[in-house]
Amino acid sequence: MNTMLRKSILGIAGLTVAGGLAAGPLNHHDTSPTAREVAVTAQADPAALVPHGVQGAQSRIDLTDEQTANAKAIIAATKKAGLPERAAVISIATSLQESKLENLGHLGDRNDHDSLGLFQQRPSSGWGTPEQITDPEYSTLAFLKGLKQVDGWQDIPLTAAAQTVQVSAYPDAYAQWEQQAADLVGQHWNS
Repeated sequence: MNTMLRKSILGIAGLTVAGGLAAGPLNHHDTSPTAREVAVTAQADPAALVPHGVQGAQSRIDLTDEQTANAKAIIAATKKAGLPERAAVISIATSLQESKLENLGHLGDRNDHDSLGLFQQRPSSGWGTPEQITDPEYSTLAFLKGLKQVDGWQDIPLTAAAQTVQVSAYPDAYAQWEQQAADLVGQHWNS
């Protein structure tokens, strides 16, 4: 295939993928697992929490009691949504990047627009009211609703799944929290 034709085809394919990502997860069907599938995955082996291995250097922070409680709240909301452990890993890694698992209110001049809560969701972007966004269960369920609409979220790298939902200026930053998120889910999923 000549170089110009190949570049044209690759460019069209890239635009198709980018268009799908830009349109966001709103146009995709619900692929959430059934209750039986969740029950089967409840005892998943630790490798299932990180199916692609971790990408790049990993970060880790010591958690306060409040941060641990927020991680547990994310896990509880994931179970309530009927999603498997992998969804909790993606959610916790996202929250670690966005807020270090702290339920942040308005930060004044340090605030990124009107971003709030565990996932730094924005009322002006339709995530909910400030009161809703700063409720750990609500904000997690809102994140998971977006995640479920990402085609193949279970089978793509964590950072790609998180970025599709969050649309961050730093799309690769989520990857650094995958191991700590997996460790937290492994430790607290059945507690």
